[in-house]
Amino acid sequence: MTEKKSLQTLLTTTDYQPPEGFAAFPAAIHHASTVLFKDVAAMRARHWQDKTAYTYGLHGTPTTFTLEARLAEIEDGQYCLLAPSGLAAIAMIDLALLKSGDEVLLPDNVYSPNRDLANWLSRDFGIGVRYYDPMLGEAIAELITDHTRLIWTEAPGSVSMEVPDIAAICRAAHARGVVVALDNTWSAGIAFKAFDHGVDIVMQALTKYQSGGSDILMGAVITREKSLNQKIELAHMRLGMGVSADDVYLVLRGLATMKLRFDAHDKSARQIAAWLKQRPEIARVLHPALTDCPGHANWQRDFTGAAGLFSVIFDARYSEAQTDCFVDSLKLFKIGYSWGGANSLCVPYRMKTMRTDWSDAGQLIRLNIGLEETHDLIADLEQAFSHLA
Repeated sequence: MTEKKSLQTLLTTTDYQPPEGFAAFPAAIHHASTVLFKDVAAMRARHWQDKTAYTYGLHGTPTTFTLEARLAEIEDGQYCLLAPSGLAAIAMIDLALLKSGDEVLLPDNVYSPNRDLANWLSRDFGIGVRYYDPMLGEAIAELITDHTRLIWTEAPGSVSMEVPDIAAICRAAHARGVVVALDNTWSAGIAFKAFDHGVDIVMQALTKYQSGGSDILMGAVITREKSLNQKIELAHMRLGMGVSADDVYLVLRGLATMKLRFDAHDKSARQIAAWLKQRPEIARVLHPALTDCPGHANWQRDFTGAAGLFSVIFDARYSEAQTDCFVDSLKLFKIGYSWGGANSLCVPYRMKTMRTDWSDAGQLIRLNIGLEETHDLIADLEQAFSHLA
């Protein structure tokens, strides 16, 4: 080639390299599908599972490797893989560990998309699925068979808020060589140290507190054991799981304030839960920090915080139409799924369609307490109660 390049070549190719020595707090955003190699030998020497080098954008860039490393540190894990959503992370775990003829156990209060995924795997792929009482504890041993390969847990359940005895479930599972996965989204790795209680795999929806902006979708799978991580890595590769570098940057940016935000959500939620507990319209407040919440003793023993998500059950005298009117009358609380963002949310659930053992007659509404002033949120709830009649 001649030394002087044509305009079109200049527009696509440059010899310029920025000088070394630049340093700043934010991680750099590396956009890449194609990763370049200095020569053929370097290309042939690299393997996509080796996190010390790069092979293709789908398998990681400096931006994604940085977030993975930091999330593993926060959870006190060793390995981390990113997925496009929390549900994608759940699917990655299932498909890494389960095959036709295997069995998975899920708590009856499991995140609904996890339930739907499990039922699909059972119906179309011959994987056995059974549901268990989330408060079963070590008695789950009676449900484990020679085909059981995976037990899912949630702490607490994301709608009905039961807090299981995770350590007891892990003891029973490990005695039979069964892997335990935990959806740890509620505590964000801040309020519950899963690996210290025996969990093998931690799943989180980074959509929630890690982002804090209600503007991205992302999930993470964190492990300590190398062989287990390698199985999940293979599923990650085969499913083509990739995430946007820009979204990764937003999560990285949110980490610095995550605990401050988490604590603010927690403080306000406890105050609002205590206020709601005194309301005659409310039969039960399902908040793990309250003594009558199922599994409160487990929460008190194992957790250091309570986040901003909890549920209430209205007195049975109120119909679904009336509680729907209550929700529609809220002004600061918006109607929408998810949590962990700055804005408060409210969602009604039809529990008898979601659970096999649900006995409460009252209507359940889940609240996400955002970062608005607590007294303003209480005033909003109070005015909405006037619409129940």
